[in-house]
Amino acid sequence: MSSQFSMKSYMKGALLLTVAALIVKVLSAVYRVPFQNLVGDQGFYVYQQVYPFIAFFVVWTSGGVAVAISKLLADTNDEQIKHGITKTVFQYLTVLSLLFFALLFFGAHLLSSWMGDPLLAPLLQTGAFVTLCMPALAVMKGTFQSRAMMEPVAYAQVFEQTVRVVIILIGTIVVISLLSQSVYAAGNMAVLGTVIGELAGVILLFVYMKKKALLSKETVAISKWPIIKEVTIFSISVSMSSLLLLTYQLVDSFTVFSMLVESGLETLDAMAIKGIYDRGQPLVQLGVVIASSFSLAIVPLVTYKSKQGTRGEVPYIQLTYRASLVFGIAAALGLILVMPYANALLFKTDNLSSVLMLYVLQIVSLSIILTFTAILQGYGKLKIPFYYLLGALSLKIGGNMLLIPLIGIAGAALASNIGLFTCALLLVYYFKKVNGVILATGSFYKKLLIASIGMTVVVALTAGLLNQITSFTSVRMAALVYSAVLISIGAFTFITAVAKLQILSVREWFIIPFGRTMATYQLWLNKKK
Repeated sequence: MSSQFSMKSYMKGALLLTVAALIVKVLSAVYRVPFQNLVGDQGFYVYQQVYPFIAFFVVWTSGGVAVAISKLLADTNDEQIKHGITKTVFQYLTVLSLLFFALLFFGAHLLSSWMGDPLLAPLLQTGAFVTLCMPALAVMKGTFQSRAMMEPVAYAQVFEQTVRVVIILIGTIVVISLLSQSVYAAGNMAVLGTVIGELAGVILLFVYMKKKALLSKETVAISKWPIIKEVTIFSISVSMSSLLLLTYQLVDSFTVFSMLVESGLETLDAMAIKGIYDRGQPLVQLGVVIASSFSLAIVPLVTYKSKQGTRGEVPYIQLTYRASLVFGIAAALGLILVMPYANALLFKTDNLSSVLMLYVLQIVSLSIILTFTAILQGYGKLKIPFYYLLGALSLKIGGNMLLIPLIGIAGAALASNIGLFTCALLLVYYFKKVNGVILATGSFYKKLLIASIGMTVVVALTAGLLNQITSFTSVRMAALVYSAVLISIGAFTFITAVAKLQILSVREWFIIPFGRTMATYQLWLNKKK
């Protein structure tokens, strides 16, 4: 890697990734909330059952494969070799996309029967068309990234998601309100929105490719197998933490609904319970956005600094770990404290709020997993983390099979936490074994505990006070007021405690995206009187 990494470049990279991730994640949450409001818990169940099948191939190719392509292209200055690489990868992805298409389209009835709901088959068949967009999307994204041309990639990601959201919401309104179709028809429209969104991204990137004159140049004969092998291994390592979350959702798609029905629940009740359980997914996605942004930014940094042999990457690793843990705990604990109110505000009812509280605990473990899979990837240590993630998936499958019959839907949330927490601990242990770095001092954990307790106490007292002085006839209005007040006070309390206790230094805040304001606030709080 030729570019020189510094604190400034790290901040710039993290800032760019954070902004892009925030936009995409917010749009993702935006469409899920009104979509659930339009179709209800049963309709939300329908869409969430199929979504992991579609997202799995998209995340791997447009994320992991694109990064792998950019790495291969950045390693050579020969334009003919570069075009040979892109041609090889495109052909490889085309074969894979056709295989995935065949699996989803022609295997839809079998897959839906395994999920216990044959009516999901048309949705899987519609979603199969997403795979056909991926070869072009991944190759074009990788090409731009290899040339440090991030604007087209960023614009395409936002454009994809915007088109997707618009089609999903407008299409659902038409299907449900105007045509009075079933929730399965609404789910099919939502899946179609995803397909059209990805196609829109392909078209936009193609326009940029043509504008930048990056299309159709001469190639030279190159060995294909080493390229295919490297792209496959590297892309899986890049996206494996994201793929873990999607495989967890796939496990839930195949087990939760069918096991609830087997336990004696009526079909419609089981659908509704699974739909309520799935409310936790967009909340978790928003909760880990900061950690995922840091994890993407730190990979090239660790790779470059570790090759210098000066251990210059260590401060960045320590900061990334501590910042991810601070933000992860703040997000998880904050959601737990306001969950009954946020649940009612966003999704009309506060049903199964206790299960959702358990569900969002995943944010802490996922923040650690995202951080350390990225760091170990930077060191080229991919094999052991992959085994740990497979172990976490095994724990999830076994946990669902064991716990759902015993404690119902809460068993699925508990199984996720057991698998992810175990994986996070093993990754930290392995990193320390490889590197020997002290990630944080005992004082850091003590101060973080104090800040967390402080936020919990203040939010609990404020909620009690609101119960005494307010009265609402509308459940949703009450949820709005409680959520707004408790989130504001809880966030202010936590931020103030973090700043006053100096959990992160002022210098570290300046490195973190959007941290300048926090650094200024910390200096003001701790200035000598």
